[in-house]
Amino acid sequence: MDNIFSLHHDLLYHAYEHGGYEAFKINDPKPRDIHKAGVRDRLLHHAVYRILYPFFVRTFIADSYSCQINKGTHCALDKFRRFAYQASKNNTRTCYVLKGDIRKFFASIDQNILLKILNEYIPDKNIIWLLEKIIKSFSAKANGVGLPLGNLTSQLFVNIYLNKFDQFIKHKLKVKYYIRYADDFVIFSENKKWLEDLIPAIRKFLRDELKLELHPDKVFIKTIASGVDFLGMVNFPDHRILRVKTKRRMLKRLSAGRGQLRSGLISEEKFKQSRQSYLGMLKHCRGYKINRRIG
Repeated sequence: MDNIFSLHHDLLYHAYEHGGYEAFKINDPKPRDIHKAGVRDRLLHHAVYRILYPFFVRTFIADSYSCQINKGTHCALDKFRRFAYQASKNNTRTCYVLKGDIRKFFASIDQNILLKILNEYIPDKNIIWLLEKIIKSFSAKANGVGLPLGNLTSQLFVNIYLNKFDQFIKHKLKVKYYIRYADDFVIFSENKKWLEDLIPAIRKFLRDELKLELHPDKVFIKTIASGVDFLGMVNFPDHRILRVKTKRRMLKRLSAGRGQLRSGLISEEKFKQSRQSYLGMLKHCRGYKINRRIG
């Protein structure tokens, strides 16, 4: 309680300074740099998020799905299937999908641009002062660039940042079938040439307005019939399956878990929880054979 009153005092008299970060790496599956704030700062992040989220979520488009209540990957994948049906006229026409990915997304966010966007919505200078303290507490590549992947506030800030991109896609480019999850996005159309013509406009907007770059190796146009890799699943017109890499990683982890169980390194309850989480994921795709192997 003394710490909470101390934090309150620092905020009230503008004496608050954000602490440092504990850095570590995870693999999920690719390596990611996580930066964890101290308890005092994380308490503040939750308070800020709780106040700002209800306001900003009303400004987001319906088809932005990351880090939002009652949304997520499964909702995004369901919308993917719905848009695929609509764009292909119930699978009677060839449907193409433009898939894009932003390069080094969190590490490339320009803090000054983010603060400028926040100022457009928030007139209270005290709130802006506090948000600037949080945002400027971290730099990934250089001064004024990057957000920490471990902050709860970062999840909201990146959605606010890319909302500019979402609005451009919907209102300037007039895209009807568009889905974004974090830095991954897909656009559906039966016109392949139209999708190809969108890429330069998208690249220019990201570079000029948000100082972001499309990942050169992760921009492609494919037909739905050939399978589109999106959010960990390969999506087809009437079904979806796990990525091959995901299957291999799942089986490898379960095999390692069984070894740890036999050696007494983990409890049977923990192993069952791990297996159930995988079985739960398989309910959202076609995975009969791998389901039998796990079960």
